[in-house]
Amino acid sequence: MNLYEEKDSALIPDFSVLASDGNARVGEFRMPRHSLQTPTFMPVGTRGSVRTITSQDLEEIGADIILGNTYHLMLRPGEALIEEFGGIHGFANWPRLVLTDSGGYQVFSLEPYVDDDGVEFKSTYDGSMHRLTPEKAVEIQISLGSDIQMVLDVCPPIPAENGVVEMAVERTHQWAKRGRDHFLKIRDSGHSDKAQFGIVQGGLNSDLRRVSAEQIVEVGFDGYAIGGLSVGETRQEMIEPMNISVEGLPVDRPRYFMGLGDPAGLVEAIASGVDMFDCVWPTRLARHGTALTMEGRVNLGAARYARSDDPIDPQFLLSPTSKWSRGYIRHLLSVGEPVAGRLLTLHNLAWTFDFIRRARESIQMGEFASFRKQTLQIWG
Repeated sequence: MNLYEEKDSALIPDFSVLASDGNARVGEFRMPRHSLQTPTFMPVGTRGSVRTITSQDLEEIGADIILGNTYHLMLRPGEALIEEFGGIHGFANWPRLVLTDSGGYQVFSLEPYVDDDGVEFKSTYDGSMHRLTPEKAVEIQISLGSDIQMVLDVCPPIPAENGVVEMAVERTHQWAKRGRDHFLKIRDSGHSDKAQFGIVQGGLNSDLRRVSAEQIVEVGFDGYAIGGLSVGETRQEMIEPMNISVEGLPVDRPRYFMGLGDPAGLVEAIASGVDMFDCVWPTRLARHGTALTMEGRVNLGAARYARSDDPIDPQFLLSPTSKWSRGYIRHLLSVGEPVAGRLLTLHNLAWTFDFIRRARESIQMGEFASFRKQTLQIWG
């Protein structure tokens, strides 16, 4: 059903829910450059490229948006150089949407020096020191040309002491206010086509999740992300804090679960009402010889596939790599040919896009519960 009848169609960016089945929903996020049909999956292009494939490949298999890593791009080759090329779009020849993270997740994995103003960290490339603040994160992502940028947040590890998580939630709130104020000033001065998302933190603590969601929504963003999950906890540990985070978010803004990409996790998050996802999982599995199929994961490096003339997934013949057999892929893997990783990356991403498409269709047809059950039977 259409939940929004009185929307200003001139408002960009703009999100509308087009259909729902329980909490699961199909939507459209309209931006000047391109529109997203949600739920949607974003391949991760850490250094401006999804490993082993090109921007043309991504366009051909139906990607609408890719994720760029602010931390890596600000260090190599630097945001100023990328800006000279017209941002990531010109640099990578990518015509559709780009979302960039703030760099916070990578920075906090380095155990940096943190104070109320920002974070100081050492480059993993050359050991040079850098400082990132909420305002600086906005400016770097503007230079990168991001269509959607993430506000700088504090991502605590799991597990962490309650005091550590409380401090992360408080700093995330304060930095969100500063980052949003700075972003709006820049957007009003000539970047009206850009969007910025806030991030909910709180670890596995339900009360802190509620507090963080309320604080970030009060600041007011174009969309909202669930951060600090899918970082090593079990799926069952993830579900409650995810649900609590989603419950605190407005229905008329896109919701983004950061770092989630396995089918079981995706279907549970979609059931909760999440719209956007990113993860290296499909591409990392591909580079290690594992294919995603309608029957689950298949390790094509196994000897039993040496004489198989079946395509990678006999039930997904729309795969761009269905013309090559399992036996051939197994051979490429066994002799270390890099093209094996490329073919499996193309397949796994195309398979994931098709999985998301089938999820959308099941919501529109009122059959999402059945789709979820079937998915969990295979992937749970």
